[in-house]
Amino acid sequence: MHSVLEGLLEGWWMVFDTFWALVFGFAISGFVQALAGRTKMRSLLGDHSGKAVTRATFFGIVSSSCSYAASALAHSIFRKGADFTASMIFMFASTNLVIELGLVLWLLIGWQFAAAEFVGGTVMIALLSWITPRILPDKLVRDGLSSHESAAEFAQDSENELSSEPKESSTHAKFSASAGYTIGDFIMLRWELIIGFLVAGLAMKVVPFSFWKSLFISGHGFWSALENAIIGPFLAIISFVCSVGNVPLAAALWSAGITFGGVIAFIFADLISMPLILIYRKYYGPKIALKMTLVFWFVMSLSGLVTQAIFSVAKRIPLNKSFHMNSHHVGWNATTILNVLALFASAGIYYFYKHPPKDGESDFAQDPICGMQVRKSDAPARFEKNGELFYFCMEGCKEKFAASVTDSGN
Repeated sequence: MHSVLEGLLEGWWMVFDTFWALVFGFAISGFVQALAGRTKMRSLLGDHSGKAVTRATFFGIVSSSCSYAASALAHSIFRKGADFTASMIFMFASTNLVIELGLVLWLLIGWQFAAAEFVGGTVMIALLSWITPRILPDKLVRDGLSSHESAAEFAQDSENELSSEPKESSTHAKFSASAGYTIGDFIMLRWELIIGFLVAGLAMKVVPFSFWKSLFISGHGFWSALENAIIGPFLAIISFVCSVGNVPLAAALWSAGITFGGVIAFIFADLISMPLILIYRKYYGPKIALKMTLVFWFVMSLSGLVTQAIFSVAKRIPLNKSFHMNSHHVGWNATTILNVLALFASAGIYYFYKHPPKDGESDFAQDPICGMQVRKSDAPARFEKNGELFYFCMEGCKEKFAASVTDSGN
């Protein structure tokens, strides 16, 4: 019991030390999302040329960091005409090349891991752009879409898009939209973050070090690096934690003995956690989902290995296998001051979130199921009830809403 309490306390201090980074990271992401339209994005991702790959990477970086939202949006833009490879690159960049991920990595493990996120992410994007069109060409994936992806739905999507052009917004509406995206992203990720910090704290204090020692092969040079890079994504699959929620557990794994490349591969593997694999199965069918998972796993592991090699040559792999916790958590220090500023920023964000502009002025709505902010003009899914339109971040939320309406008899 004492170890459990210590693990919970360890998880809490991880939250404290990264709170300001999460707030400002989500806020910046929300602001950019409110300014960026997605109708134009789809028209720029019609193939997987070098320019399209660069655009997909950029759009991903400035988009939501939520793995579930990223997978839903990638599916949506693919259905509406974007190239499959470009859509997948967008999805990977959305979750692995975002600001809040780099900040939390820097705070918990060190700047080398934050730098490795972007170096390895670039390697991963390059690998995806070469491998995906050869194993998962656009036509093959379209032919394998789930049965519910009917031609009628494609036609309805096009009609909705044409009849729902983005509106000009006032300054208040833009701040409200930014706040909505910020709060929406947090709501989408709240359980991943909570579970990630809890599991990381317990892994450090409850799980015996001998267990980790037996799990990660060490002392065998390349073979140790290879085994760790392969097992890293496997741990992500069974951990059920994704996006930024992976970072605390990555810090715990690093302290427990996994290699530098294994940590990077684990962090990148947020897109093959078990819930997401099931979502891919629903979106694209079982055969395509299996190929996607294997391709993603291979790319993540290889990117981790390549990144480790690059940082090894540059002699930038940390020698100290521990994460950088603030020894004086509360006090007159930078972390406490930044957290206080983040609390004030959170209050401002919440104010704009709770005080949206008058009806009809904003092009944004809240998903009634998950709480995520979506743009009406290019929402991935919508549902009409008694003449009122509801907007959703993904088909799954729409189906839950439709089922609840049916069950209630309304």
